[in-house]
Amino acid sequence: MEYLYDKLIKYRNSDYYAFHMPGHKRNGDLTGCDLPYGLDITEIDGFDDLHHADGILLQAQKRAASVYHADETFYLINGSTSGILSAVMGCTAKGDKILCARNCHRSVYHAVYMNELKPVYIYPEFYSDIELNGHINPAEVTRTLEQHNDIRAVVITSPTYDGVVSDVGAIAEAAHRKGIPLIVDEAHGAHFGMHPYFPQNSNVLGADVVIHSLHKTLPSLTQTALIHLNGSFVDRREIKRYLHMLQTSSPSYVLMAGMDECIRMLDNGSTRCFQTYVELLEKVRARLGRMKNLKLIETDSFDRSKIVISVKGTDITSRGLYEVLLNQYHLQMEMTAGSYVLAMTSVGDTAEGMERLVEALEEIDARIASERSSVKKKQQIHFSLPRLKQVYTSAETGMIMKNKVSASEYKSWESSEGFVSAEYAYIYPPGIPLIVPGEEITAEAVSQLSAYEKMGFSVEGPEKEGKIEVLGNE
Repeated sequence: MEYLYDKLIKYRNSDYYAFHMPGHKRNGDLTGCDLPYGLDITEIDGFDDLHHADGILLQAQKRAASVYHADETFYLINGSTSGILSAVMGCTAKGDKILCARNCHRSVYHAVYMNELKPVYIYPEFYSDIELNGHINPAEVTRTLEQHNDIRAVVITSPTYDGVVSDVGAIAEAAHRKGIPLIVDEAHGAHFGMHPYFPQNSNVLGADVVIHSLHKTLPSLTQTALIHLNGSFVDRREIKRYLHMLQTSSPSYVLMAGMDECIRMLDNGSTRCFQTYVELLEKVRARLGRMKNLKLIETDSFDRSKIVISVKGTDITSRGLYEVLLNQYHLQMEMTAGSYVLAMTSVGDTAEGMERLVEALEEIDARIASERSSVKKKQQIHFSLPRLKQVYTSAETGMIMKNKVSASEYKSWESSEGFVSAEYAYIYPPGIPLIVPGEEITAEAVSQLSAYEKMGFSVEGPEKEGKIEVLGNE
């Protein structure tokens, strides 16, 4: 069995001279940087072509399919984004209806725009006690599909950025009863199915297209991901066609070698690594569960690799906790949201690193208790999803703007209520739009975005800070 990394090492150490791209010619002396120039090649003889794989890259992708129990698997070297775009556009025709979970990543919304789709939104449950967006209800998926017989595909995110897992099997059954495919953005679940402690991956639960970001939770380089195709409800040829269009024609062999090594580890040595990781994770969660003021939270169906720490009911904001961990303890968290902070763990974590996190949170927890009487309680908000009326699709809004059918203007958050947005507005991470172009802005959305800005969050999407572009009312 031949692995790409081994072959690159062998080639680097050979006497072959490069009269081809890339321009560094495997010569690291030019920049003096400690980068893998020696392994960075292009599609030369013997190294296959990702877009027409029939050699070592084909075998690498087949290994990935085997590990993830998929019918077919393809490398994504433009990240999960390229896979999501290809999946949504490959499963729909221009102008089709698509059922989208409203908490999908912005790349789903971009695919909706590019294919001029008519989205029908389904909202996740919201757990008000812990202020966390929850799962997608399969019964609501079924009801929505009954109401809209012309929906051509379903797309959900599971697990969410925060680790909440939906019943993919039941949602797949609902979609298949209508003869349409289920696309699952499982970017944060590339480790699913690798140990009984974690949920099964969506390939074995009936999903037709599954996207995994290897780099998010596994030892793979940033920008590396996989797309899996299963069953007969999807047009695989069409999805592949979009993959060829949306991925670079110059894929990085360094990235692909990293993916192959990650799959090799999962295939050959993951049992020991994951068992050690799970044991460490359980010890960490047990200690954090004993905190008096800060709370370790999760839902019934959850990815327990995510450590979500709630500040609800305390005298510190989520942003405050995030900054204390960063500035005083030099611990960089993944994300801060309305009333919680998210720490992502993986099989790559060390006992030392985990101990630093636990000790820091225990110290902060004790400090909050002693300071409670002297510190004024600060405002807390949660990252809910305001339910906005869709006046136009994003594509229709784009055409209105392009053809100047309606004049647009910039409004402050406070004065934008009642207007139709011409821009996205979201907090990143997680990159879920609170407002989508074509939606009528509500008081709830204004209140949330204003509060986020006051708390120090960056609202992304709008071109002008503190304002949003809206369509005129004429």
